[in-house]
Amino acid sequence: MTTRILWLFIIIGLKSHDVFSQDKVTLSGVVSDAESNETLIGVNILFPELQTGATTNEYGFYSITIPKGTYQLVISYLGYSDISETIFLEENLNKNFSLSEAIESLNEVVIKENVEKLNIRKPQMSINSLTSNTIKQIPVVFGEADVIKAITLLPGVTNAGEGSSGFNVRGGAADQNLILLDEATIYNSSHLFGFFSVFNPDAIKDLKLYKGGIPARYGGRVSSVLDIYQKEGNSNKFHVNGGIGLISSRLLAEGPLNKGKGSFLLGGRATYAHLFLPLFDIENKAYFYDLNTKISYRLNQNNNVYLSGYFGRDVFSITDSFKNTYGNSILNFRWNHLFSDKLFSNLSLIYSDYYYGLDLGFIEFNWNSGIRNFNLKYDLKHYISNNIKLQYGLNSIYHKFNPGEIEPSTPDSGINAEKLIDKYALENALYIDVEQQISNRFMVSYGLRYSSFLRLGQDELNTYANDQAVIFNEDLQIYEKADPTGTEKFKRSDVIESFGYFEPRLALAYELNGSSSIKASY
Repeated sequence: MTTRILWLFIIIGLKSHDVFSQDKVTLSGVVSDAESNETLIGVNILFPELQTGATTNEYGFYSITIPKGTYQLVISYLGYSDISETIFLEENLNKNFSLSEAIESLNEVVIKENVEKLNIRKPQMSINSLTSNTIKQIPVVFGEADVIKAITLLPGVTNAGEGSSGFNVRGGAADQNLILLDEATIYNSSHLFGFFSVFNPDAIKDLKLYKGGIPARYGGRVSSVLDIYQKEGNSNKFHVNGGIGLISSRLLAEGPLNKGKGSFLLGGRATYAHLFLPLFDIENKAYFYDLNTKISYRLNQNNNVYLSGYFGRDVFSITDSFKNTYGNSILNFRWNHLFSDKLFSNLSLIYSDYYYGLDLGFIEFNWNSGIRNFNLKYDLKHYISNNIKLQYGLNSIYHKFNPGEIEPSTPDSGINAEKLIDKYALENALYIDVEQQISNRFMVSYGLRYSSFLRLGQDELNTYANDQAVIFNEDLQIYEKADPTGTEKFKRSDVIESFGYFEPRLALAYELNGSSSIKASY
């Protein structure tokens, strides 16, 4: 029933588009930084006479359909000088814009930004967007700018506790947040037990935190989505920046591969306090290091490719008796393709890995575990008209879980090597999101996501009486492990169990006036 209603709305919208699309043209293009040629996310493209506009997507692309004619075009973005020009539209036009940073010398005044009417009108709610420059301006401990510390200052967000990793959103647990870096899943967002995040602020271009009304293109978590994109690199000139702090130092280099077309970015951070501990006869160590990389290249006006990666490790040791090592690794290849001035697509091939290991020298064995996945994503954004925008796509993730493996660390160790059986799963999703302007004041966003989780076959699986792996002990009033009644073997392609659910989404926005609106989402 839900699916039928959704398609009915879409068909009605498409029919209305056919009726009213006569004598209309489409203006599309990319908005970038004039100095670095870095694409800009969330730039406002406004036509004041028509009281309409658009914003750039995650790759700086915009598309807007309006009647033919001559109009005043205004392009605005926080921290950049506005562009205002008269534009004559008689046919479809592809036009790119470059914005220059706004540098002003002001006396001590209170600056009040103009309210962005597009954000007031849009049905998307409970979202916070921050740039790298904003994060660096927030006061922090030891002078180290930090992404996670910055978002804990936002309404509804708290840290997970002193010495703990992650963050909580509106009462949700830390593991209920989906954290993405260039679309790849980050399983642990913290360094040094929560004192730092794994995100180098120098390499970050934009982040969005969805605390509610989460769009249908995201799934798998119930609390929030933290979506972070790395910079693409300066394609005009070579540039290096960095910093030396009390605890860690960082360095980032970026420059053109082919001036104006391609760029690279290479950044790293590391702590060095542990290097001075031997001077005080302290053998314990606690340090981290990470590396951010990205290569971007524009093949032609309709095709761009990106290759980005992240590698990070934390090491904590107590003399030679205990050592804990953990960290994330990701690699993502993306291809942007523009089918037309109204249809934008992004294909992503993503590898993500989280490793957690212990070296227990005092009992002479090593233990390690981890999660590894391969992700295929294909997303399309269809700018059907100025009043209707579609976003749809598919996502398939192959999971491999290593629950744990023990290996003796010395020849004389009394520990026998043993490995828990690896587990495998396939997570699939299809989604569609519709954003529709019903009237000048009323906008609605509705969507549907179908998510499925397939538990795949493994080398060996225990079977239990009545399928109960735990039993309740009436005498002790506790649950206890049940004894297996046998084992069963499966092929990797076998599906042991499957789960599938529809996830409807709905968001409404009614504009009261130019500076306020009422929103609701489900």
